[in-house]
Amino acid sequence: MAAPKKGRSASSQSKPGRTLALILIAIGALTGGMFISGNTTPRLGIDLAGGTSITLKAKADQGSAINKANMDTAVDIMNRRVNGLGVSEAEVQTQGNDNIIVNIPKGTNSKQAQQQVGTTAKLYFRPVLATEPSTGAPTPSPSPSASSGGSTAPSPSASASSKQKASSSSTGSPKTTGSPTATATSQGRPVTDALKAGSTPSSSASASPKTSTGSKTSTGKASASPSTAPSGGIAADAAKLQAEYSALNCAKPAARATAGKNAKPGESTVACGQIKKVWYKYLLGPAAVDGTEVKKAQAVFDTQGGSGWQVQMNFNGSGSKKFADITAQLAKQQQPQNEFGIVLDGEVVSSPYVQQSITGGQAQISGSFTQQEAQSLANMLSYGALPLSFQEQSVTTVTAALGGDQLHAGLLAGAIGLALVVIYLVVYYRGLSLVAMASLLVSGILTYVIMALLGPAIHFALNLPAVCGAIVAIGITADSFIVYFERIRDEIREGRTLRPAVERAWPRARRTILVSDFVSFLAAAVLFIVTVGKVQGFAFTLGLTTVLDVVVVFFFTKPLMTLLARRKFFADGHKWSGLDPKGLGAKAPLRRTRRPAGHGAGPVETKEA
Repeated sequence: MAAPKKGRSASSQSKPGRTLALILIAIGALTGGMFISGNTTPRLGIDLAGGTSITLKAKADQGSAINKANMDTAVDIMNRRVNGLGVSEAEVQTQGNDNIIVNIPKGTNSKQAQQQVGTTAKLYFRPVLATEPSTGAPTPSPSPSASSGGSTAPSPSASASSKQKASSSSTGSPKTTGSPTATATSQGRPVTDALKAGSTPSSSASASPKTSTGSKTSTGKASASPSTAPSGGIAADAAKLQAEYSALNCAKPAARATAGKNAKPGESTVACGQIKKVWYKYLLGPAAVDGTEVKKAQAVFDTQGGSGWQVQMNFNGSGSKKFADITAQLAKQQQPQNEFGIVLDGEVVSSPYVQQSITGGQAQISGSFTQQEAQSLANMLSYGALPLSFQEQSVTTVTAALGGDQLHAGLLAGAIGLALVVIYLVVYYRGLSLVAMASLLVSGILTYVIMALLGPAIHFALNLPAVCGAIVAIGITADSFIVYFERIRDEIREGRTLRPAVERAWPRARRTILVSDFVSFLAAAVLFIVTVGKVQGFAFTLGLTTVLDVVVVFFFTKPLMTLLARRKFFADGHKWSGLDPKGLGAKAPLRRTRRPAGHGAGPVETKEA
């Protein structure tokens, strides 16, 4: 019988401590990262923590294709709506090619969330009466000596970096991306008076459009032209709205969620908007143009004018007329009342300024856009809402108490399964069960730490099917140990001592373990790809634990067995070691007889020692 090859196996056999140290260092690093990040427990899914889960399926019935860009746009808009409900830990994410999962934690009105998510959004163009950044404290009511409209205009540096301009599609006129300075606002009337004197911009929509080209628009504030004096009731409403604007602090999420809530298109309102990571509060006039009147919008790169990325808009017949009228009014105002706010679901997503009337049904918004910002704004303008319609597939609401009960039941099932495996290992493998239990412990620690880290990293949530996957993984992991132990026992039955048996058994056991784990991982991967919803949690956990099984067997179980083979308790085959040669029915040790010198080649006779 050929002697075992030396070299790589001998080298690995002589340095098992280094391999064990490597995996222990990795466990320590991952555990330290878990505590440093503050995520010491895995995130729980809706079925365990309580809340509402809504599954939506996309339908291409609005002339738009179901693709990644449209799905990402829908996710972004749905996120805005869910945040509008005052939810801080909600999740909106795609699953598969045409599904969106909305998970809303406990404490949220599930009926309201169900109504908000997946419906057509509301997009309006409103003139801006006043705007200023929210600094954290309520702003006092402006005095008559304040700047235009009684509002505090952004500083020149803020304006230059955060505002865009809107212009006609004509390329014959020059373009400027900067906005007027704060000193340009000098109308000298309070905001409340602007509300009293401002007519509804949409009321002038019946006027015929003017034909002009090369007009510009800028972001900020706009007021309508004066008209007849309002009645006492309107004045009271204006004063109430002005007080609401003064007290509004858009730096607070709770204030943003309620700003302008339930405002009607024909009424003035307040709103919040984020520009360059700074939250601004807005006082807006009645809606002048509806988002449904935007025929098309697209992001293009201006290679001739050098203005970079810009958004081109095309309006339908009624929208062209209304947009020409409102821009004609805004062009007569000074900043910030020469701006119009593009309001999506109650939030100002952009506020370009206007310098001239824009006619012809085409306009451009340019500024310091990145490609992603221009594409995002174009999507919002083009669709006015969701680029796709969605059909509600399922709605699951779980109370916190029921979620806790399900979590307790899942953990109990896992504990029972683990206990049964441990009892079997102790009864059948005796001393070897210590190796198996230590390996199961290492696998459990790695699984827990990685799940805790994956929560904030990829929004992984541990749901009930994922717990089932972890329970199934206990058997898969134990099966790998059993394969290796049985190979070692087979070598001992052939008459070999423990140390060579451990090394000779490893190559055959390794192949079996890899094939078995590959089949399990392949099944988990296919299940993850073809399923939607909670079943993916089972598939993900099963795949993760299968990969960790390979890591533990190669970097912990095998080196540990090599070290234990040098200990007298196992090497001498103690009856409680699980490797007793007599108990295993081992043959007598094999030895090779020398071939007499001068004899020809022939079979070598093996004799019992």
